[in-house]
Amino acid sequence: MSVMEKSEETTASGAREYLTFRLDQEEYGIDILKVQEIRGYEPPTRIANAPEFIKGVVNLRGTIVPIVDMRIKFNCAQADYNTFTVVIILNLRQRVVGIVVDSVSDVMELASGSVRAAPDIESAIDNSCILGLGSVGERMLILLDIEKLMSSVDMGLVAADD
Repeated sequence: MSVMEKSEETTASGAREYLTFRLDQEEYGIDILKVQEIRGYEPPTRIANAPEFIKGVVNLRGTIVPIVDMRIKFNCAQADYNTFTVVIILNLRQRVVGIVVDSVSDVMELASGSVRAAPDIESAIDNSCILGLGSVGERMLILLDIEKLMSSVDMGLVAADD
């Protein structure tokens, strides 16, 4: 099944699939169709004068990929890099970007009825980058618009649509 068929199937059923990951004590979800691959963490090559949350770049099969540490971006307590630390490689508007997260949980399908609007509160994440809060049993997921987040002005990684 191609990605396009999968996308059409997902919207036809009214449910979407999200890759879930952990940062500190919180669990987040991003659209699975934006994920290219998941890799173990390897220290990137540092870029001079880059913002603190951009850890550097890695060479991924000939493509230079910027690596963003989401713990720093979201003002989490500094976590150790361990065997669970992974890099989620995203394909956003034909630009490849990696995000460092504490661990990947699983892929979840959420019906549109199980997603609620996020409360309008001050946080490290711009509210326009939060799609909503998804609930699965006792778990609460913060659903991110990862493309919008990565194209925000302070990130400067992916050009926003004109």
